[in-house]
Amino acid sequence: MLPNEQSFPVEFIADNCRDFGLELDGQAKQRLCLYSRLLIEWNQKINLTAITEPAEIAEKHFLDSLMLLKFINIPQNARLIDVGTGAGFPGMVLKIARPDIKLTLVDSLNKRVTFLKELSAHLGLETEIIHARAEELGSGPLYRDSFDIATARAVAQLNVLCEYCLPFVKPGGSFLALKGPDPQEEVDGARNAIKILSGGLSAIHSYVLPASGGRTIVDIKKISQTPPKYPRVSAKILKKPL
Repeated sequence: MLPNEQSFPVEFIADNCRDFGLELDGQAKQRLCLYSRLLIEWNQKINLTAITEPAEIAEKHFLDSLMLLKFINIPQNARLIDVGTGAGFPGMVLKIARPDIKLTLVDSLNKRVTFLKELSAHLGLETEIIHARAEELGSGPLYRDSFDIATARAVAQLNVLCEYCLPFVKPGGSFLALKGPDPQEEVDGARNAIKILSGGLSAIHSYVLPASGGRTIVDIKKISQTPPKYPRVSAKILKKPL
């Protein structure tokens, strides 16, 4: 059964966001309801998510994405790239809450890109949506070292993610990896990659979702431009992580 504005628990999201100072207006709430509906509709045709119950979508996808705004001060009109965005998490949810963000969504699967374009049109949000492999896009001059923030959620191990994502971030910006409750082993395994790619570990932000437990955001600052040899081709990144 598809959710509507009455059945989708949007006030649960709004109440939890209000606790940390984020007020969702009526338009944002309507867009979240529509997002949930389209996600479930499209998921019947293509595999977008294993989470299909409205209450779980509200918490595990939408609230989890919005928790980033509890810890990270995103400047007005910031450029944000969401790498391996899948069905648009966290990037599109952040755009709903903060329409001023200049959002770029990147995914390597064309079916997901088609969904995201349809979603963006229905939500009435101007979003750049790119069908590309992150390591190829990050090697070109148009997107390299040019974003205030890069995000990634449930894409890969952190040492691999760093090579995909840090090349997009301009010096002074941040790469934010949304992770599970205990990312310390991943962080320790990524320290070499972070250093080589001109980043520095800034913080690990921890929070708890009401029904789903602990989550973290690994905050990595970009210190200087990434060396030109990175990112490598995907086969090398995966076979021999930094």
